[in-house]
Amino acid sequence: MQQNKLMKVTAVYCILFVAITMSAMLYYSANKIVVVADVAQDEVIRSAQEEPDTSVPAAVDENHITIDRERHNTSYFCIPMPDTVKAEEVTLENHYMDQELWVSIQSKNMEGYDTFYENTSVYGNSQNVLDGHFEVISDRTYLRFSLADVYEYRSIFEDQTLYVEFVPSKEVYEKIIVVDPAYGAGDNGVTAGGILSKNITLDIAKALKTRFDETDIKVYYTRMDDSNPAAQNRVNLAAATKADMLIRIEVNGDENSKLYGTEAVYNSRYFIPGFGSIELADILEREVVTAISGKANGLVEAAIQDEVINEATVPAAAIKVGYLTNGQESILLQREDYINRIAEGIYNAVMKAYEGEV
Repeated sequence: MQQNKLMKVTAVYCILFVAITMSAMLYYSANKIVVVADVAQDEVIRSAQEEPDTSVPAAVDENHITIDRERHNTSYFCIPMPDTVKAEEVTLENHYMDQELWVSIQSKNMEGYDTFYENTSVYGNSQNVLDGHFEVISDRTYLRFSLADVYEYRSIFEDQTLYVEFVPSKEVYEKIIVVDPAYGAGDNGVTAGGILSKNITLDIAKALKTRFDETDIKVYYTRMDDSNPAAQNRVNLAAATKADMLIRIEVNGDENSKLYGTEAVYNSRYFIPGFGSIELADILEREVVTAISGKANGLVEAAIQDEVINEATVPAAAIKVGYLTNGQESILLQREDYINRIAEGIYNAVMKAYEGEV
C-alpha cells in the first residue's frame, strides 16, 4: 500500500513539473522574450564589401535615425524592428574603440528596411546615445549608434522591439585588462628586411586572445586589424573600462644590430600604491623572458614619446619583445611558435598578477 501511495505521489509531482514547464515555455513563446546575441569589436569578422561606411558622421548623414528623447518612460533604449525581423537575425556589436553600438540585422527579406528607419524613431533611455545612422548593404541592415562612453549591453527582443540596457564594464566583469598592440595602418613601427613591427604586435595580440578567451578575464583590445587608433583613444579605453592594467606590445630596434633582448617600459609619472606600473613591467619582463628563454635588458622609464604609457591612469607597461634590427631575433620574431611563447609569457604575467604573485 505504501509503495502504491508513493508511486501516486511521484506521478502527481511529475505531472505538476511538466505542466509548469510547459506553461513557462508557452508564456515565453507567446511573449517572444529572447536575449539577442552580442559580439565584441575584436570578434567581428566581415568582408570589405559588407563593411558599413563609417567615414560619414551619423549626425550629418541622410540615413539619420531619429531619437525621440521625449519618450523615455523606460530604463531601456528601445529600437523598433520591422515585422519580418526575427530575434536570431539580430546581433549586437560592441565597437568599444569607437564608442559605438552596432545592431546588425541579417534577413532574407530586406524590402522596406530603409524606409522603415526613415519613418520610425528609436526611444527610451537615450541619455547615453549621441546619434544614430542606418545603412543597408546586401542582406544586412546596420544600425550604428554613437555613445557617450564605453559600455557592455544587456538586451531583450520582445514584440518586435529590441530593448538595450547600457551597463558599465565593471558591473559585468570583475577582472578587466586592456591589450594594446602598438602601431598599425601607416605606422609600421620598426622595419627590417620587409618585416613590419605592426604585424608582429598584432600576431601576439591574436595569440593572447585565444588564451584569455578561456578565462574569466575580460580583455579589451585597442586593435585587432591593421588600424591605428590615436594614442589618446588607446589610453581612454583603459580609463573608460576601469581596467586593472594596460599592457602595450612593442618591438625594439636600433642602429646597432648587435643589440638584442627584452625590456619593459613603465609609467613613472603616475604612482599607484600596491600593484602599480613598475610591478607590472617587472612581472611582464620576467615572464616573457622565461617563456622565450631570452635575455632581460631590465626596466626602463617611459620617455616623452611613450604617450600611451605616460598618460595612463591605471597600471601600465609596454613589453618590448625583441630587436627586429638584430638578425637572430628578427628570424625568431617571424616564427609562429616564438610568437606563441611571447604570448604565453604575457598571459602568465597577467595570471600571476591576479593571483598576487608579484
